[in-house]
Amino acid sequence: MSTEIVTFPSASGERLSARLELPAGGRPVATALFAHCFTCTKNIKAAVNISRALAAERIAVLRFDFTGLGESEGDFADTNFSSNVADVVAAGRFLESGLGTPSILVGHSLGGAAVLHAAHQLDSVKAVATIGAPADPGHVVTHMRDSLDEIEERGEAEVLLAGRPFRIKRQFLDDLSAVRMEEAVRGLDRALLLFHSPVDTTVDVDNAARLYAMAKHPKSFISLDTADHLVSDEEDSRYIGTVLAAWARKYVDLDDGSAEDGTHAGQGVVSETGAHGYRTEIVARGHHLVADEPEGLGGEDTGPTPYDLLLAALGACTGITLRMYADRKDWPLDRISVSLDHQKVHPRDCEDCEDGDVRLDQVERSILLQGDLAPEQRERLMEIADRCPVHRTLEAGMRINTSEVLGDR
Repeated sequence: MSTEIVTFPSASGERLSARLELPAGGRPVATALFAHCFTCTKNIKAAVNISRALAAERIAVLRFDFTGLGESEGDFADTNFSSNVADVVAAGRFLESGLGTPSILVGHSLGGAAVLHAAHQLDSVKAVATIGAPADPGHVVTHMRDSLDEIEERGEAEVLLAGRPFRIKRQFLDDLSAVRMEEAVRGLDRALLLFHSPVDTTVDVDNAARLYAMAKHPKSFISLDTADHLVSDEEDSRYIGTVLAAWARKYVDLDDGSAEDGTHAGQGVVSETGAHGYRTEIVARGHHLVADEPEGLGGEDTGPTPYDLLLAALGACTGITLRMYADRKDWPLDRISVSLDHQKVHPRDCEDCEDGDVRLDQVERSILLQGDLAPEQRERLMEIADRCPVHRTLEAGMRINTSEVLGDR
C-alpha cells in the first residue's frame, strides 16, 4: 500500500492536512473517511493502523486533521462540534472531486459523533462505524469541569486535555448544548457498527448501549474487550480494521469490476513495500496477499516470507498438476498434501569450492497421496510431480530483466 500527502479546504477556507492510504496495485474497491478523536490528530496510532488495515482489504482511506489540530490550518479555539461535522463533509466533498465518493465513514470518540451527523450530508455513504463514541457530544465537557466557571465568566479559558493546553471558548460549549444526537442517529438510514470497550474509562460502554438503542436496523455492536479509549494496542486497531472491512462488504459494493475492464486479466503481479518495516502488499490478478519477515529479522511477522511464498508456489503447482493428471486418468486420488522445506547447503562439486561461503539452494519436498491407488499409479504420480511448471522453472532457472519505472520520488 502507499500513503499520499494531500490537503483540501475546510468549509471556512482553511487548508486541512490529510493522508490518503491506498491499497497496493490497482484501484480501490471502496473509499472510507476517518475522523479522529477529540484533540487528537490523523497520526494517532489507532487511525494509522485502522486505515492501513482497511487499505490491505482494498479500501482506500482518507484521514485528516480537524481545523486547528495537527498540521491543519486554523485556530482550535474558534472550532466546535458543528465545525468538526463541516470538516468531515468537506473531506467527503474532496473525495468526490477526485478519488471517488466515500461509501464508509469511520469516527473515533468525538469523531464518531461527528460522522453520525455528517452522514446525513453525504448521500454516497452506505455504512458508518464508530469507535468509543459518546452518545452525547456534551460528554467532553466532563474533561473541562474545573474550567467551566472561568469560561462562563471570561468567555474562554485554557484547559488541559490529554496533558496538553487548549483554549476553549464559550461558543464551544453553547454549540455542544445544541447538538441533537438522538435525532441524528434515529434518522441515520445507513448501516451502523459500534465498536466499544467495556473497560473504556474515558467514554464508558453505556454510551454504546444508548447509541444502539437510538439506532434503527441494520445495526451491530462489537466489544473491544480490554482495549483502552485510544485503542493504543496495535492488535486491537488492526482487529477493528479487519472486522470493519468484513462487515462493510454486506452494505457496500466492493466489486472492483476487474472482470469487466480487464484490470487483472494479465499475469502481472504487483508488490508494494512501505517506508517503514518489511510488510509488503501483493496483488496477483486481483487477489491480495501479504509478505513480511519474522520479528527476529526486523519484521512484524504479519505474513509469510518471500521464500515461504516461493515454496507455496511450488507446493500449489505440484498439487494442481497431480490433480489434473489424476482427473484426466480418472484415478481414485482423494487428497494431495505437499510439505516443503528450503535450506542452503554446501555443494559437493562446484567451481568455487575454495570459497567456504558458497551455498546452493535446496528444497526438500514430501508428497502424501491419499486414495485407493495402485502401486504403479503412485509411481507415475511421483514422476508427474517433477513435471509441474513451477518445478521445471526453478530447476531450469530464468532470466530476470529489471528496469526502473520513473515516477514520484
